[in-house]
Amino acid sequence: MANIKNAKKRIKTTKTKTERNKIVKSKIKMFDHKIAELIKSGNKAEANKILSEATKAIDMAASKGIYHKNNASRKISRLQKSINKI
Repeated sequence: MANIKNAKKRIKTTKTKTERNKIVKSKIKMFDHKIAELIKSGNKAEANKILSEATKAIDMAASKGIYHKNNASRKISRLQKSINKI
């Protein structure tokens, strides 16, 4: 355990940021699973609607520093490619 006041504060802030990041990442994973299910069922229109929501969430995560911009771009590209295969 940290003894210095600033180190204690950093532990708290790191914990809150980690929790926020987990929530955002799990939300994005949920979008991935929804899109995968819609692709299996062949529902392209609904998949495109979910893709727009997912794109917004991924871009927001990249702007907040949760994902690197290239990682976010790759995720969006892969989702779009998978939908276009339908």
